[in-house]
Amino acid sequence: MIIRPSMAKPLSLAFFISTIGFQAQAATVSFDDAWQMVRNHNDELAAEKSNLDRAAHLQQASRAMSLPRVSVSANYTYLDDPIEIAPSDIIASTPAGKNQSAQLAGLAQTIGVNPAQLDKMFTSRLTDRDILTSSVRAVWPIFMGGRIMTAQDIAKGKTQEAKYMLEMKEHAKFEDLSTYYFGVVLAEQVLKTRQDAEKGLEKHYQNALKMEAQGQIAKVERLQAQSSYDKARVERLKAQRDLEIAQVALTRLLKLQTPALPSTGLFVNEDLPPMSSFLNKTLTDYPGLHILDAKQTQASGLLDAEKGKYYPEVFLYGNYNLYEQDTLAAKTAPDWAVGVGVSIPLFDSSGRSDKVKAAHSAMTQVNYLRAQAEQDLSVLVEKTYREASQALEEYEGLASSITLAEESVALREKAFSQGLSTSLDVVDAELYLASVRTQRVAASYHYVIALSKLLAVSGDINAFDNYENYKGLKVN
Repeated sequence: MIIRPSMAKPLSLAFFISTIGFQAQAATVSFDDAWQMVRNHNDELAAEKSNLDRAAHLQQASRAMSLPRVSVSANYTYLDDPIEIAPSDIIASTPAGKNQSAQLAGLAQTIGVNPAQLDKMFTSRLTDRDILTSSVRAVWPIFMGGRIMTAQDIAKGKTQEAKYMLEMKEHAKFEDLSTYYFGVVLAEQVLKTRQDAEKGLEKHYQNALKMEAQGQIAKVERLQAQSSYDKARVERLKAQRDLEIAQVALTRLLKLQTPALPSTGLFVNEDLPPMSSFLNKTLTDYPGLHILDAKQTQASGLLDAEKGKYYPEVFLYGNYNLYEQDTLAAKTAPDWAVGVGVSIPLFDSSGRSDKVKAAHSAMTQVNYLRAQAEQDLSVLVEKTYREASQALEEYEGLASSITLAEESVALREKAFSQGLSTSLDVVDAELYLASVRTQRVAASYHYVIALSKLLAVSGDINAFDNYENYKGLKVN
């Protein structure tokens, strides 16, 4: 599409007005505020917080394992016949039961009844067919082979694992926010650079039109200026679309109803602390290593729990009858009873020995995983640190290139107006200035992203504000 002279300024004005209107509707947010929004409203972090709450409740529940278990029970039993005992049953159960049986028969004859009637007259009923009882029973574990303390240690390890998993997720979200947030800032800077290039080439195109009309340059020179201006306009529109896409991603991450407009700009630092400081802090504070430590605690507890199955169990118990029927059996039974119990496992079908070996293997696995994690983290820290240093060097090294490019544009424009330079020379100077500016702001973006990764992996994301506000040099 060819932009006519009469259309160029109205279009630029329309774009300026639309940009002002868009920014008026946008929600201005600083990086610190954006981070608080992510921490408070991100669904993934909320899920991890719920997981931490769950683990904490389970740890609290494990403390009750060492307390006595008290239960109230009620039982109803229906027998096929009442339980009764006759004199003949008692006599027959004694060593001299046969002789006494003869005496009982003689006594029956004396009274004038047969032995069966006499036996029935003196039969005692112990219980009826319907039996209803109610009691309170308490069991208090004293020693369970160390499995109670082990279970509590495992529950504590799971809570620690959930805690550090939440920290790890927060650090990952911090990296995501840095990428999205400063990606919008970068897109804004690139758009500004494209706008400046478009304005410069528009000015050059207007000069070319005047010089062609005065016969100072050939038509091909004016066409070159017009083509470059049109191409700059396309690049500006593309940069505008890139900004809108980046802004949509940031807005969705922050869960805002209006487009997010960052108020924190890109920055650089004069220098970085030594790599060893990041590396030492990473190997000390990285949440992923603490997660492996928590898993090591759980594996060790599992080993102790399996070994505890070989030890005897000691417990106290007691029982108190709350209700009993008015029967002879109830009268002879005690109202309460207490005692000590010991259970010694002789044979276990759960495969104790193999489970002990499995627990040993789990501990070995965690040890290997931690060693590999430390190695991978060392490589990651060194790689990210060198990326940050390279971006910083690139940003500082391009300062002189921008000065040269700006001077070159001014000289080429002046030479073109005097007929000492071609339109292509002016276009090349403008495009070179735009490319150097873009490259320099991109270098600052890469530095900020690398810095945020370093702080996240070293568990020191709170220090980002110090690098930004107190040590940072703003990029304009």
